[in-house]
Amino acid sequence: MPSFRTSRVVGHAPGKMFDLVADVESYPQFVPLCKALRLLRRTTDAKGIETLVAEMQIGYKAIKETFTSRVTLDPQKQKILVEYVDGPFKTLENRWTFRGHPESDPAPHSCTVDFFITYEFKNRALALLVGSMFDAVFRKMASAFVARADAVYGVPR
Repeated sequence: MPSFRTSRVVGHAPGKMFDLVADVESYPQFVPLCKALRLLRRTTDAKGIETLVAEMQIGYKAIKETFTSRVTLDPQKQKILVEYVDGPFKTLENRWTFRGHPESDPAPHSCTVDFFITYEFKNRALALLVGSMFDAVFRKMASAFVARADAVYGVPR
């Protein structure tokens, strides 16, 4: 099953990066291939863990697909889990974690953002057509989140 993993140090605090990634409704403004996003449901449990169900439309040239996922936001642990519900995939799961640096770090307001995704398309033809470019898309997507953080929070010094 294809997967992609990256880890980046960014010049923004973990809580800010968590909030930015958790703001799924803004994704069409800056996430590559994301054409639309509709929030279907939002719930919060007694521990403050929020669960969203969202429908995202992705598109590239003539290819357009819509899929639904469940997004679990755990601000206490600074983790986000995205699980596939319905659409063109057999499997889709991605995880975000945001780790702060010790105060002795030269950039105390920075953090390490870890991103992991694994996926498999139901349609073999779609997998062959889109699969070869997904690695490049995930790299662009990681960069898009950093650029968005800089735009929202300011470029770190």
